[in-house]
Amino acid sequence: MTVTFVSARSAAVLPVWTADKAGLEALPDATASWAKIARFAAEAGSVLIVPDAKGNVAGAVLGLGKGGAGEGARERRALLAGALAATLPAGDWYFADETAIDGPLASLALILGGYRFDRYRSSKADDGGDGDIRFLAAEGFDRADIDSIAAGVCLARDLINTPTSDMGPGELEDAVRALGNQFGARVATIEGDALLKQNFPMIHAVGRASASAPRLIDLCWGRPDDPKLTLVGKGVCFDTGGLDIKPASGMLLMKKDMGGAANVLGLARMVMAAKLPVRLRVLIPAVENAIAGDAFRPGDVLTSRKGKTVEIGNTDAEGRLVLADALALADEEAPDLLIDMATLTGAARVALGPDIAPFYTDDMALAGEIAQAGLDVADPVWRMPLWRPYAANLASKIADTNNVTSDAFAGSVTAALFLQGFVDKAKSWTHFDIYGWRPKPSPIGPVGGEAQAIRALFAVLKTRFPVR
Repeated sequence: MTVTFVSARSAAVLPVWTADKAGLEALPDATASWAKIARFAAEAGSVLIVPDAKGNVAGAVLGLGKGGAGEGARERRALLAGALAATLPAGDWYFADETAIDGPLASLALILGGYRFDRYRSSKADDGGDGDIRFLAAEGFDRADIDSIAAGVCLARDLINTPTSDMGPGELEDAVRALGNQFGARVATIEGDALLKQNFPMIHAVGRASASAPRLIDLCWGRPDDPKLTLVGKGVCFDTGGLDIKPASGMLLMKKDMGGAANVLGLARMVMAAKLPVRLRVLIPAVENAIAGDAFRPGDVLTSRKGKTVEIGNTDAEGRLVLADALALADEEAPDLLIDMATLTGAARVALGPDIAPFYTDDMALAGEIAQAGLDVADPVWRMPLWRPYAANLASKIADTNNVTSDAFAGSVTAALFLQGFVDKAKSWTHFDIYGWRPKPSPIGPVGGEAQAIRALFAVLKTRFPVR
């Protein structure tokens, strides 16, 4: 089902009421009676189609679940509107009470809720019937902004959902070039042994065992005298774990290990579509952590681009290695804001689960902006501590540092501290340890690849770098 938006109310437009578990009685009398007959419990994201006396559709009710309170509750509820995309019959609709939910966010949710990844299906699924759902634009509706955000989210989802057979390092480069061509950006690539000649030894080491050559993809867009915004995304297109091989169950989702790259590309698309006044740079180390005779080994010592030597305690902690070389390059030009995103550690999922994106930064102002934006756009994030005493746990007896600790404590924190060691000149830096996957269906998306934190980050960027 396709969702479109109209600016004028038609004669046939139908209402969507909203109700939480305690508020069904506040619905119009006939609707409340039907909800009682249908035993509609207003569970979060549930939808009840309401008939008129002749059996025709008279409206619908969107369940909001238990009454929510506190900052961000209204915005979180707005995302429940995504459930309407798959359940409403075709026709014209409007929200009967926009005060209950955030109208623009609900509009975005309607688009995201209609997302399906059907590239590999011989027949496309029917998600609600024939025709379009047309919604009356909510107050504050900005079509260009909503379309831009939705397109960025869906780009990230599509890239993550595509299996490695069609999304290896070469195909990821193709995707970056396609995005660059769309917005007039310049894209350059350093590939294979050229990585050694141009001093990216850790990217080369991690990816050299793959049949698809490792590469560093570099996209630039915008005016050179504008503030420098640099995005770095982990592009491990598949992760076997290397010689410290993962169990079979641990490899099932490893097509998503380029989720950091997918997310920064989704964010970059939003930035370019909005024409934010920044000099945007996107760096993606694209590799496959494969196993072959020339795979890097536990116990090897690699020299990074920064000159720091790294002992390999575990080849399954490869993402931080490729990110370190890319971050060192990004840092050399002292960007105003440096953001990296990576599906980096299982420890982050143990700490916060799959839905909340942890982030790290020493910039208190930036941390506050990100946290507030996460609430404002219902894109959940949580600041984690860069607890410096833990950095001692990365010590090596023979090199400057190890890529892992010898214990199982604070794995996401120590990974962030490892990366921080490659950033000196950037005026502000933040690291996101995302999951990049939705393990359960949601009103705004099915099981599969997911964009995390980029809607919140885009909100921050629009405020920091307003269009002139």
